[in-house]
Amino acid sequence: NQRGRVLAATAAVAGVTALDVICRRQLNGTADDSNVVNTVQSIAVNRSPDECYQFWRNLENLPRFMQHVESVHILDDRRSHWAVKGPSGITLEWDAEITDDLPNEAIAWQSLEGADVKNSGWVKFERAPAGHGTFVKAQINYEPPAGKAGVLMAKVLGKEPGQLVKGDLRRFKHVIETGEIPTIEGPCDWPS
Repeated sequence: NQRGRVLAATAAVAGVTALDVICRRQLNGTADDSNVVNTVQSIAVNRSPDECYQFWRNLENLPRFMQHVESVHILDDRRSHWAVKGPSGITLEWDAEITDDLPNEAIAWQSLEGADVKNSGWVKFERAPAGHGTFVKAQINYEPPAGKAGVLMAKVLGKEPGQLVKGDLRRFKHVIETGEIPTIEGPCDWPS
């Protein structure tokens, strides 16, 4: 199919370009030692900070709106085990620990030793002016398995973390406000 070929060619060119840039930086002595990628996204939600915090703090709710998260199993009050859809259909797993927990305000976490993807982040729940809901702001930091080239490839394929987190927050808004995520899927019994 023509679209598949164009996408594959674009991905190949982006990959070669990324490798070229990385090699050039290393040869010039300007390589960035930090492989950490950061993204910060936010959304306004028509629920109280208490409701948002309680829903998010139950980590087993996260796969309901985080599209790439397959499962989160609570190990104890602060630790959990994550399984996430990775590139090419592989499953990436790690244990994470809540490092800061301010009820109805913020939750921070980090992956533990041995994680397939080293990551950390936080989510904050700030009351909007005049009691008009909550500003939910999330920051995710992670070290991509394929380094900066992997980040560029993810952008080309529409899987860049900023895009994913933005979509996750939109789905969070829908779930907490309505109890469901709207889809275009439905019955296929169109009248003839």
